[in-house]
Amino acid sequence: MANKLYQMTPKEIVGELDKYIIGQDDAKKSVAIALRNRYRRSLLPDEMREEITPKNILMMGPTGCGKTEIARRLAKLMDAPFVKVEATKFTEVGYVGRDVDSMVRDLMEASIRITKQAMLEEKYSIADELAEERIIEAIIPGKGRASAGTSRGPFDFILGNSGYVSQKEQYEQQQAEAAKNEEGMDTELAREQVRQQLRDGLLEEQYIEIQVTDQPKTNQLDMGNEGMSIAIGNIFGDMAPKRKKNKKVRVKDARKILREEEAQNLIDMDQVTDDALENCEQNGIIFIDEIDKIASGSGYRSGADVSREGVQRDILPIVEGSVINTKYGPVKTDHILFIGAGAFHTAKPTDLIPELQGRFPIRVELENLDKDTFVKILTIPENALLKQHKALLETEGIKIEFTDEAVDEIAEMAFLMNEQTENIGARRLHTILERLLEDISFNIPDMEEEKVTIDQAYVKEIFAEKIHPEDIDRFIL
Repeated sequence: MANKLYQMTPKEIVGELDKYIIGQDDAKKSVAIALRNRYRRSLLPDEMREEITPKNILMMGPTGCGKTEIARRLAKLMDAPFVKVEATKFTEVGYVGRDVDSMVRDLMEASIRITKQAMLEEKYSIADELAEERIIEAIIPGKGRASAGTSRGPFDFILGNSGYVSQKEQYEQQQAEAAKNEEGMDTELAREQVRQQLRDGLLEEQYIEIQVTDQPKTNQLDMGNEGMSIAIGNIFGDMAPKRKKNKKVRVKDARKILREEEAQNLIDMDQVTDDALENCEQNGIIFIDEIDKIASGSGYRSGADVSREGVQRDILPIVEGSVINTKYGPVKTDHILFIGAGAFHTAKPTDLIPELQGRFPIRVELENLDKDTFVKILTIPENALLKQHKALLETEGIKIEFTDEAVDEIAEMAFLMNEQTENIGARRLHTILERLLEDISFNIPDMEEEKVTIDQAYVKEIFAEKIHPEDIDRFIL
């Protein structure tokens, strides 16, 4: 399936990521090159393409410095299937190493969803027309219903053939036929008027009754280790005729419901499954977070360390390339791109088992965030924290302004906090801003002024009240 992101140059991909993520240029560069290599590979002849496997990436850096954010933004940018898993999930008690291949099944589900949505969008223009016809039919029933009351019984024909019909009856029948034709023309005219009104948006709030397919509630039955789930309703669901039910809704809601239903009827699910399978195998990305938590230190191993190593050994065949059974068919993982990420505070990448280390050839270290970076995070990105808070308070008519000195003070405070206590990266800014705007948010309904300016003095005052200078590290998180 053609993919818009793969047609972008590495610089363009980094440019897109720059809108949301400050700094971490090395990590962005590696990700962009890995994606571009996917595109280059797709242009090669088949024999060569099969040989080239993606170069997996291992991101290392403290919490809150942008590892997961890079992955999330990639997922949003892409049409490719993407799934994020926590490696620690597989070390839970009673769960050791079980079902590690669920990550591939989740990826396949994501691929089905993306592929199906793309196909639905292609069919929406036709579905819109069909939905419009059904809405008009609901407002003004067509000829089928109008003529149902005047249909002839079987005896009329018998009498007609036998010649027993009097002239008077014949005349009445002709009159009835003429009236029916006229009625049909009137109905057609009325339908045209309704169609025009629909297109002009005059009937959006009117209630109509439509007939929709009744989707039976299915009970999922998980068959344990194989990850195969059976939906009870689906076993006989395809044999039984589809049940219809009537629903009273507004025209604007009816349009959405009918459009979806008609588009669903137009797409071929077998084709969706085939395309999704290929998309999953060739373009899929799995982001394994907290990979450092399954790395066990060298030396004597016991208890939890053994289970961690067990999880590494279970993840290994999936990263190396194997075939995983899913309910849509077997998925080959050879060409799926894996991005591992972890803080690596206590463990080092070399604490991973050698086979797994070798499968992540590209290592990227993300830098610690300094004060200047915090200032940029607060102000530059499209979804910058200050913009978010301003937008939230504006919904209640309060305009809030931050002076440059105040922003500087917030960044300084976040940096010092991270230095003196745990380094939680950019997440520290959330805590500081929430505490800073707490009183304003709480008092909004009773506030007189419509504009609030937050300056350096206000920031210092808020935190001076709450804490003593020497106690500053105990206060925030």
